[in-house]
Amino acid sequence: MKPQGSLSLVGAGLAGALLATLLARRGWSVDVFEKRPDPRSRGYEGGRSINLALAERGLHALRLAGLQDAVMAQAVMMRGRMVHPLGGQSQLLRYGRDDSEVIWSVHRGRLNIAMLDAAEAAGARLHFNQRLESVDFDARRARFTNDHDRVHREHDFAVLLGCDGAGSGLRAAMAPHVALGESFEPLGHGYKELEIPPAADGGFRIEGNALHIWPRGGYMCIALPNTERTFTVTLFLPNEGEPSFATLPDLQAARAFFERDFADALPLITDFDADWTNNPTGGLGTLRLRNWRLGDRAVLLGDAAHAMVPFHGQGMNCAFEDCVALDRHIGEAADFGAAFEAFEAERRPNAEAIQAMALENYIEMRDRVDDADFLLQRALERVLADRHPGRFVPRYSMVSFLRTPYATAFERGKVQREILVQATRGLARLDEVDLAAADAAVLARLAPLE
Repeated sequence: MKPQGSLSLVGAGLAGALLATLLARRGWSVDVFEKRPDPRSRGYEGGRSINLALAERGLHALRLAGLQDAVMAQAVMMRGRMVHPLGGQSQLLRYGRDDSEVIWSVHRGRLNIAMLDAAEAAGARLHFNQRLESVDFDARRARFTNDHDRVHREHDFAVLLGCDGAGSGLRAAMAPHVALGESFEPLGHGYKELEIPPAADGGFRIEGNALHIWPRGGYMCIALPNTERTFTVTLFLPNEGEPSFATLPDLQAARAFFERDFADALPLITDFDADWTNNPTGGLGTLRLRNWRLGDRAVLLGDAAHAMVPFHGQGMNCAFEDCVALDRHIGEAADFGAAFEAFEAERRPNAEAIQAMALENYIEMRDRVDDADFLLQRALERVLADRHPGRFVPRYSMVSFLRTPYATAFERGKVQREILVQATRGLARLDEVDLAAADAAVLARLAPLE
């Protein structure tokens, strides 16, 4: 399609800012409406430090938007998982073969600000304090409200693109007009964020180029590094049961819990009492839709269409991949209806696959990263990857270091896991593995990765 008319985006978060940049660069007239104030006028320091894991899919999108250099200048490399077992020695489990296969910790607030600047520089018009109140899809007119002064505005649109997150106002407006098939699956676990400050000399208190995990079987703590040499620590814990957030009714109980289960982490969290008291407990869950679009008038993407739990670090990366795909389909299709249909057909199976892998990864991170069977399978995985390059590719590598479709990575990952489990069953050491039989299984069951 040649650019004609105005494209209206709802939501100026990470996905909205990226999509606005891509579309404006293609020549479209773009308006972006965001219910919150402009974060650039308030500064990102006003909120909690929330970190995201940036991988190849997200980096590819940032390259297309001309943002890679600006983002990478404030990103921290993470080589792998630094596992802190209860009462044991910490161990680094690399994500890839070497430092060419890593992921990056980025600050959500600073990233959003850089991307908003890029969207404006590309020509997009940003409108803040504008909450979507209602939509007349037949007339193609949207009504926005400023919740501070209660001023309303009407906006005529060609199409509406929903980048407004898991609580999407556009999704709610679409629901009476199309069978979205919406379902939300709560994880039954919540999270609370804490912080490890810099050391006295201004450096990191623990290894700075790793994602730290304290796995405890059914729950865990993780810590991601920041450029300020701090770590954002997140406790993931069931909402009910023992232990759970329900069994931590006050600060005294929370501190006793950490002294028992995270004794090596607690001294690092020097403002534990204030962090625990002041930071809210958040919820987690998976949002699924059977339909992302309303004809040629509206489409959802990112968390508005497929919110997921954060345990594969792919929520942002998947949303960015959505933006690249939608921009491409709008450019290639004859009309918006065809573009939206092709976009959903491409992305929905992949979104469903990464949602499933994110749920699986929570179990792996909290229960298995210090398990002997898992570590043996990981060791064999590296061996088979070296023996069969391009054919046996670890699932994590397909997801994080390549742009293999998520659905392909999910299905190949199932086969590879079966090979690893079969080859290591009943064994304790790598040198006990029958490599000839494992090689034969790889050659018989896996075609080269395209």
